[in-house]
Amino acid sequence: MSDSIKKWHEMQEAGYTKYPDIKVTIDPSMIHESSDEGKTVRSRPFREGPKKDRFVQQIKEKFEQRSQTGINKYNTTLERDDLSIVDWLNHAQEEAMDLALYLEVLKDKLK
Repeated sequence: MSDSIKKWHEMQEAGYTKYPDIKVTIDPSMIHESSDEGKTVRSRPFREGPKKDRFVQQIKEKFEQRSQTGINKYNTTLERDDLSIVDWLNHAQEEAMDLALYLEVLKDKLK
């Protein structure tokens, strides 16, 4: 821990504040130390939300769309209980075989 962060913690424990009438609560999980012991600051973590990967967000949206398509087409969700484990395995195998065919077509088109 850098000296400045240690000092800050010591001051907080001692109850020191430059403005005694103002109470500030700091979430310790938002205090980040740079990898070079405080010599540089690459980014400020304060007030930043979690970072999101745009590709993950795109795929999540496609999953939602696909789910709605299936619900509309088959009037059910994957939470159905009318299929056995073997039925589910057969569905998965058929989808995997379709994928292999699509990949073969695409490989042929690249030649």
